[in-house]
Amino acid sequence: MDEHSAAGLRNMTEGSPAGHIFAFALPLLAGSFLQQLYNMVDSWVVGNYVGDGALAAVGIGFPVIFMLTSLFMGLSNGGTVVISQFYGAGKTDRARAAIDTVYTTFMAAALPVTLLAVVLVRPLLQLLKVDPAAQQEARIYLTTLCAGVVGTIGYNLNAGILAGLGNSRSSLLFLTISSVLNIALDFLFVAGLHSGVFGAALATVLAQLVSWIFGIAYINRRYPAFAIHPFSRRFDGGLFRRVFAIGLPSGLQMSLVALGGMAVMSSVNVYGKEYTAGYNIGSRIDQMAFLPIQSLCSAVTSFVGQNMGAKKSRRIRRGIQVTVLSSILWSVACLALIPLAPTLLSIFSRTPQVIDAGSSYVGCVMPFYAVFAVMFCLNNAMRGAGESVFPMVDTVFSLILLRVPLVFWLSARYGADYMFYGVGIGWIAGCALSLLYYFSGRWKRHGSLAEEA
Repeated sequence: MDEHSAAGLRNMTEGSPAGHIFAFALPLLAGSFLQQLYNMVDSWVVGNYVGDGALAAVGIGFPVIFMLTSLFMGLSNGGTVVISQFYGAGKTDRARAAIDTVYTTFMAAALPVTLLAVVLVRPLLQLLKVDPAAQQEARIYLTTLCAGVVGTIGYNLNAGILAGLGNSRSSLLFLTISSVLNIALDFLFVAGLHSGVFGAALATVLAQLVSWIFGIAYINRRYPAFAIHPFSRRFDGGLFRRVFAIGLPSGLQMSLVALGGMAVMSSVNVYGKEYTAGYNIGSRIDQMAFLPIQSLCSAVTSFVGQNMGAKKSRRIRRGIQVTVLSSILWSVACLALIPLAPTLLSIFSRTPQVIDAGSSYVGCVMPFYAVFAVMFCLNNAMRGAGESVFPMVDTVFSLILLRVPLVFWLSARYGADYMFYGVGIGWIAGCALSLLYYFSGRWKRHGSLAEEA
């Protein structure tokens, strides 16, 4: 075992593919669970200590923040793929240069992105058709989050760098610190000081900033060969183009998906704040259920990246098969959430309209989970091989061009209880396209990026 493996970095080009994928995915799952836990605590504290209007405001904030940070999350994903391929090929100096390039880009854009995010809050809320009863609280909540958006982006960059190096355990540590601090500050600011949605947002901002800064210090101390120097200004134009070529489609995809989510939210919001609150809580349950699949798919991106760098196609195929099968089995297990939904929703709100709305959402989307799992796994695996355009096109088509019009049409034709079947129909179409493209083999045409350096 070399010094990097001993320090927690994982070389996935040898040994059991299933063992590597599960070992990589488990810390990601634990971290994602913590992240969703503190999101749910956010909702519980706000729902119980402030009210349904504030609960709606907190839910409205997620797609907006996701959209505003998506391009940088794409940069992080592009960095993960490039770093993993260089690391798998044994070219640590090029992996080091990619880290410097990603961070230099981030630091140059941090202030403009923050200012742009704050300025966009008001027009975005108007676009979302937010219920007047939740308008002011949503504006306060979003403006506070946008002012501290750098911490969110920074954490994701750190996690992307470590993922490329095969390390998911350290990201769990960073997220644990953020989650525990966020929960403690939630109770202090909202329940103790009665600061409402401002306190909930401030707790999130402070926790993420602490996690980002701690992450830099930890990586620099534990892995000096890959230390982060935010103000070094070291920048490799060739590497930036590679990261950008992979990351831009991914970032655009996430931004457009967030816009699609905001469009769906605008359809939800017309039914009033109780329906919005129910949809938001139902979405939390949905997000929690999806965590194992999301973690497996993040693992297979790094696995495929490293083995593409090492030119081991048979291992790539076996790793993808393990990920897809495991994700389908979990999707079947998630069907149990349909009858449990009313009980779970009642934890956050006792309002019958809120519980009914959330139960309707869960009942519409859960039967289609398996097809979304297959689509998500294949697209992430292909992204690890350097194919970033098809996953973007597939996702935009299925989650925006198809899903959004269907949701609006079903809402107008059959009412609120049926509109979310449009989500499942979009997933079916996206899954079919992913399967066709995967079996065509065209996603392998990029080869190893490390060969070109």
